[in-house]
Amino acid sequence: MNPVIDLLKSHRSIRKFTGQSIPRDLFRSILEAGQSAATSNHVQACSIIHIRDPEKRRQMAELAGGQSYVADCSDFLVFCADMKRSIDAAARAGAEVQTGMTEQHIVATVDAALMAQNVAVAAESAGLGICYIGGVRNNPGPISELLELPKFVYPVFGLCMGYADQDPEVKPRLPLEAILKEDRYHSDEDSRQVREFDDTMNRYYLERTGGNKDTTWSEQLMPLFTGKLRPHMREFLAKQGFEMK
Repeated sequence: MNPVIDLLKSHRSIRKFTGQSIPRDLFRSILEAGQSAATSNHVQACSIIHIRDPEKRRQMAELAGGQSYVADCSDFLVFCADMKRSIDAAARAGAEVQTGMTEQHIVATVDAALMAQNVAVAAESAGLGICYIGGVRNNPGPISELLELPKFVYPVFGLCMGYADQDPEVKPRLPLEAILKEDRYHSDEDSRQVREFDDTMNRYYLERTGGNKDTTWSEQLMPLFTGKLRPHMREFLAKQGFEMK
């Protein structure tokens, strides 16, 4: 193999951090690596809010679902899909700008995700731990007000970075055969592969928690389709200018 592939395959989410701060030159280099991610048509439709103020960190931790590591990590970033900068630039160049298009939402969201993943890999390559925080979408309105996000910008997720104070195991993934489809989408083996993966995840949870968590991958998915639907996101996105036309 090679060290980059080994690093990618060793990813863990870190939720306990030491009090050590990331050196500022390293922090800047990591973000510059993020900027080198692929971006659709060179739009670079992502902005990062670096939250340094302790009180704002505390509020963010609460708004994101009471996740204490948002406040405890060395650095907390909010990755925003940002079409404002591009819209303003195109208008200054003389374009009759159309806004609210679904493609613009997709481009900005994908750009934010690609940049964040570059940042995550760069951070891990430097011995840091990271954790994505999708909980920022629990309260996108209050978070946008807290961060003073303008129209055509929305918070996609947060990212904790810092020096790990835990050493969790790598969480298993579905077998490659379950997600790699040759020439067409086919699901003939999906049920069997998922059942086998459920057994794998059940063993993982039991071993990780000393028998306190007895569940499967399929059972863990249930909140995504019952309690974590976030129906407020459609109205919020439209208010921010992402109307999905």
